[in-house]
Amino acid sequence: MATTDIKYTLNAQLADNTLTVDDKDDKILTLVSAGTADKQRLISEIMEINPGLERETVEAVINLEQRVLKKLLLTGYRVNTGLFSAVAQFTGTVENNVFDPARNSIRIAMTQGKELREAIEATTVNIVGEKGSAMYVAGGTDTATSLSGFTATAGRNFTLTGQRIKLAGDDPSVGITLTDAEGEVTRITDDMIALNQPSKLIFLIPAGLADGEYKLTVTTQYSSGQLLKTPRSVTKTLYIGQAPARGGEPGGGDEEEGGSPL
Repeated sequence: MATTDIKYTLNAQLADNTLTVDDKDDKILTLVSAGTADKQRLISEIMEINPGLERETVEAVINLEQRVLKKLLLTGYRVNTGLFSAVAQFTGTVENNVFDPARNSIRIAMTQGKELREAIEATTVNIVGEKGSAMYVAGGTDTATSLSGFTATAGRNFTLTGQRIKLAGDDPSVGITLTDAEGEVTRITDDMIALNQPSKLIFLIPAGLADGEYKLTVTTQYSSGQLLKTPRSVTKTLYIGQAPARGGEPGGGDEEEGGSPL
């Protein structure tokens, strides 16, 4: 599949532009972090694309690639992987024609490659509100597979990360629901919620739910330690079982409902 066939989405928040103090309406965008992806996350993502690979083999290939990249860069090569171009450079002034680690250092300069530029062109930006005030879901993780995204396993825990998603308030609508394609609503009961924090929810996907597409809705009156008079909601598309093949990660943009913060 060509890079341009895949669609990516970045969540962003609006923030004041501190460089233009005279313009109170001037805004910039700040990235909503989806977390940190380490080597083990990379391995899991590769195995999700090709489940036939052995995890040990994938890790060995990644380790070998890193070893070769270091060798090439630190023996004077400019490395171009397609995603990035990298080359070693020196910093600091030289005295007595000698490289002195106290004054000089080696750094690796990296620039975007052609494939990464094409991927950026295929990326959409989803603005989820003002920084510090919006309720949003940034990502999800299936406990059964340890894979991120919006694919879950019935009978296993699912983790949501975001902002202001803690369940709080007396309104009957407060809580987590899953709505299937036929409109049948399954409510996540209190005993199925393992963690309830402003930036993280962990809850059990009911074991009896059939595989398929659901609308996952989180509704709360919580907002930075206080309760809103009117609940607000955020909705994401969640797949239980195998998600259908498509160009991009499952899980569309947020659909916020209810009242705004007071």
